[in-house]
Amino acid sequence: MAEKTEQRVAVVTGASRGIGEAIAHALAEQGRHVVCVARNAEKLEATAKSIRDAGGPGGASVKTCDMSDADAITELIESVAKEHGRLDILVNNAGITRDNLLLRMSDEEFDDVIQTNLRGVFVACRAALRPMMRGKWGRVINLGSVSGIVGNAGQANYAAAKAALAGFTKSLGKEMAAKNITANVVAPGFIQTDMTDVLPQPIKDAAQKAIPLSRFGQPREIAAAVAFLASEDAGYVSGQVLAVDGGMTMC
Repeated sequence: MAEKTEQRVAVVTGASRGIGEAIAHALAEQGRHVVCVARNAEKLEATAKSIRDAGGPGGASVKTCDMSDADAITELIESVAKEHGRLDILVNNAGITRDNLLLRMSDEEFDDVIQTNLRGVFVACRAALRPMMRGKWGRVINLGSVSGIVGNAGQANYAAAKAALAGFTKSLGKEMAAKNITANVVAPGFIQTDMTDVLPQPIKDAAQKAIPLSRFGQPREIAAAVAFLASEDAGYVSGQVLAVDGGMTMC
């Protein structure tokens, strides 16, 4: 194992675009070294370069991984801990959608989403807890969704995975509290990303009407919530589901 550095080390999955990219920037600005993870190496390199060009004190590096591959996830986490001598922060942001109405949803569409969005998180957390326990400090932030709180037509698989993350994360928080490791969920609402940009305008209009703040959120607003939960100041916050959704779930 490499000699342990003083700088905290964070792993952010799904860091090649959108919310994950914004989270990587926010943590680097806090002075964390961010290991950016996704499947597309070229896009990851662009994220890491933009972090370095911005002059964030934390810096960034890149690792590719398929978050549906349990062995690859475990190897990823272990390699980060070995190379840096520590792993302090895990942000499970990577996820997929396979939207379809339930009557038309195939077993494969259901299983693919559960495999990546839930089982992948479980495997990553299990691997990350060991170096966090050695360091006697840790922050786990899992990205949920308002779909996991209120449901969403055509997303029974996605909503199931995100709802399960809440119970999973609360259980993790209780198990790890004595080890000074916290675990929380940030549940975004409608956020302006390339995924929402392609939605038909009538769907965007209907969604905006359901948001009390009457607008889509920005990736940096999700990143700010994650950055707080990953900080030293959030040591007394664990087992929480923080909806960052413009008020959609306040009722």
